[in-house]
Amino acid sequence: MFTGIVEELGEVTAVETLDDACRFRLRGPVVTQGAKHGDSIAVNGVCLTVVDHEGDEFTADVMAETLHRSSLGALKAGSRVNLERPMAVGERLGGHIVQGHVDGTGEILERKPSENWEIVKISLPADLTRYVVEKGSITVDGISLTVVDAGPDHFTVSLIPTTLDLTTLGHKQPGDPVNLEVDVIAKYVERMLGDRTLGAAE
Repeated sequence: MFTGIVEELGEVTAVETLDDACRFRLRGPVVTQGAKHGDSIAVNGVCLTVVDHEGDEFTADVMAETLHRSSLGALKAGSRVNLERPMAVGERLGGHIVQGHVDGTGEILERKPSENWEIVKISLPADLTRYVVEKGSITVDGISLTVVDAGPDHFTVSLIPTTLDLTTLGHKQPGDPVNLEVDVIAKYVERMLGDRTLGAAE
């Protein structure tokens, strides 16, 4: 489990295309400290497994399903990525519960800078709209953010200077894809209410 608090802005150093997958080599001096084979590291919000680790770099395999459901397929050598290790038991939950299971992708539609923050408008797939509410939580490229406005096909978030400086959202422009993970609690509530309604009908 992750919290959506990005630990560092890493970099893709190599991409190897396989028959039905990709192998990424990524640089992240912070997240590789103490890393070992089998550990999990979130890359732009996608939970990946460390296959190999050497120095400040690690290798991870990405299967076709993940490439299809996320924006990782667009990464290339030199791409910057958000990196986060799983939350250790007993640590503070600084963001919200993030599984690292991307629900879909959105696209940056608009950026409106101001003196102390920036409003970013992001498209929202139709099947995720019901999970996104004003002042609710959403994960964008692995970053735990608060929804400012929730529209029928988009939402907006407000980014502070720290987020702009230390994550990919400080560099992405309109047209760029982002990974989205909605609040898992909303999905569980929907499922439980659906089962209750079905039981009542029977």
